[in-house]
Amino acid sequence: MKRCSTCNRTYTDPNLSFCIDDGTPLTTVATDDDTTVVRPRDTADNEWNAVAYRPPSAYVPPGTQPKPRRRVWPWVVGIAGAFILGILAISVAAMIVVPRLRARQSERELPRVTTTKPANSNTAENSNTNTAEPSNTNSNSNADARPPSDRDQVLAHLNNLENEWMVANVNADKKALDRILADDYVGQAGPDGGLETKAQYLRRIERDTQIEKWDMTNQKVTLTGDRATLTGTVTFFFHDGRAGSADFIDKFVWRDGRWQATGSELKARAPVGTNL
Repeated sequence: MKRCSTCNRTYTDPNLSFCIDDGTPLTTVATDDDTTVVRPRDTADNEWNAVAYRPPSAYVPPGTQPKPRRRVWPWVVGIAGAFILGILAISVAAMIVVPRLRARQSERELPRVTTTKPANSNTAENSNTNTAEPSNTNSNSNADARPPSDRDQVLAHLNNLENEWMVANVNADKKALDRILADDYVGQAGPDGGLETKAQYLRRIERDTQIEKWDMTNQKVTLTGDRATLTGTVTFFFHDGRAGSADFIDKFVWRDGRWQATGSELKARAPVGTNL
């Protein structure tokens, strides 16, 4: 029997000369019998292989790692904010669009009523009670109409306009005067005055309480394209019994579908107490 002097392992194979564990030369030892004696290793000898047993862990293939959970509340806050902004935008649009639609609808539903002022409305009493719409009022339907060429028709129309003008003068109706006079109006500032513009005319005009009625005669019209000149004589009758007459020359232009006064000249035949 042979023994390793390093690990004390014994061998019975007579052909072995070295220890098969550590390569140390074997030495021959005497034995009582041929029984092979194998001793367990000491604790100190087993420290080189003292790793504890670990069971194998489950294998997880690459790319299959569990994904972290995403937070949900940022999405909820974002969707709620977008919803609120959408409601605000719709509300603002409704506040702007709805009133305009209602206004347009009401304009379509309102009927257009056009009345003609009587041609013989030439008294101060009638001027105070007249509520009919003036015959020279413009509308969208005739805004682009061509100037009338029938002389008799123009004469009748301008006579009505002259009476409206006189009514507005007596009552100092600046709204009516602003409609009758063109923006480029330049006329005589009273029987003995100089020239005045439309703005000066409207500032100067005052209500006349002396005139009872008036009468226009000898009217003649000169028509040239969109221009017309009306001449004639006007006689004023006053509450105190006086009367006076004057010759007038009024000029008109066809503009925006209606006649508008661009100038006026008055020459008294006898002293008259008017504010013209």
